[in-house]
Amino acid sequence: MTAILSEATAARDRICAAGKSIFDRGLTFGSTGNISVRLSDGSMLMTPTNACLGALDPARLSRFSADGQFLDGDRPTKESFLHMCMYCKRPHSNAVVHLHSTHSVAVSILADIDEEDVLPPLTAYYVMRVGRLPLIPYFAPGDEKLARAVEAQAGSHHAVLLANHGPVVAGGSLEEAQYATEELEETARLFLMLQGHRIRPLGEEEAKALRSRS
Repeated sequence: MTAILSEATAARDRICAAGKSIFDRGLTFGSTGNISVRLSDGSMLMTPTNACLGALDPARLSRFSADGQFLDGDRPTKESFLHMCMYCKRPHSNAVVHLHSTHSVAVSILADIDEEDVLPPLTAYYVMRVGRLPLIPYFAPGDEKLARAVEAQAGSHHAVLLANHGPVVAGGSLEEAQYATEELEETARLFLMLQGHRIRPLGEEEAKALRSRS
């Protein structure tokens, strides 16, 4: 029990530190976005509803049981199901980051993007940290259809982009999920900067080799 409590205390602090870093660098704003960590006993800690990621209180994070039941803390976000869907299909993932980051959302609104893989392989680190990025069709926040759509992709992809909404990224650790989300946002920014220009993305064989290393 002591080990679990110590693990939970450390996880609470890491969530708050990650949230402040993300907020301070303008990757989220207001009370948008949420972060979760899954502990070794399967229980989950998550940022609550209407919480600013830049001013989180470790003691007020929402806590869920391994089967997704809310246990205590502040009222949970209505987007908690996005995290649950990822954990359900990705047993080796221990953290999820969901943001409404500006450039990623902007890309999700563009017409004629590849819904099976939204962003081209512009850089090696994008391919290694994100891989392929499917677009999830638009559903209103909290809609059960959104949960089913995310769940359908989560087994094959640790990162998805919600149309007109933002990215959801899982990782083996909070740092892994955070860095992949940030790499996605920076690549989305590059993609928008390059609109109207001829580009030279990585070739399929180059991208395939990088994915095998990720």
